[in-house]
Amino acid sequence: MIDLILNYFTNSSAITLVVLALLSVYFVLIFWLFIYKNSQLSGLITNEKKSLETLTSRDSMLSPLSGLSRCAKTSKSKPLLHACEISIIKDASEGLSWLSIVSSTSPFIGLFGTVVGILESFAKFSTQSKVGFSIIAPAISEALVATAGGIFVAIFAYTFHQILTRKVYELNTYLKAQSEILIAKA
Repeated sequence: MIDLILNYFTNSSAITLVVLALLSVYFVLIFWLFIYKNSQLSGLITNEKKSLETLTSRDSMLSPLSGLSRCAKTSKSKPLLHACEISIIKDASEGLSWLSIVSSTSPFIGLFGTVVGILESFAKFSTQSKVGFSIIAPAISEALVATAGGIFVAIFAYTFHQILTRKVYELNTYLKAQSEILIAKA
């Protein structure tokens, strides 16, 4: 297996190697971003959920762990709490657009690598008088690895984007519920 991979890299063009390197960077980037944002959002959601439970219990106090606590100390006006919600959601959703960008661009980057690989293969075959399917098929299949890599990265980026977007929505729901309760109690 390792020999096959090494053989692929030694026979690949510079463009194909650059494309695969870029897709590898994308892959590492999206996993790092997902792990970081997922843990951050999970913590925020836990704090806001506990704060909402505290606010709806007999204590009826906003938890100091809530992101809204800094805004609610000064005033419990609807515009101020709404502005605070927007600020928290903006900070929480920071970086999610990169997942969207990667999920939409990585298949095209892979496709670019495939097209270049196929063009190079046809250029090599142009000097030969007879070329059979047994010669063309391996060259084309090697070129398609770049497209497969691009699609592979896009699948993870899109999935991570959807998961994190859902968590931001959940966070927003907890924040809005707390704001409405605070406004009603004021």
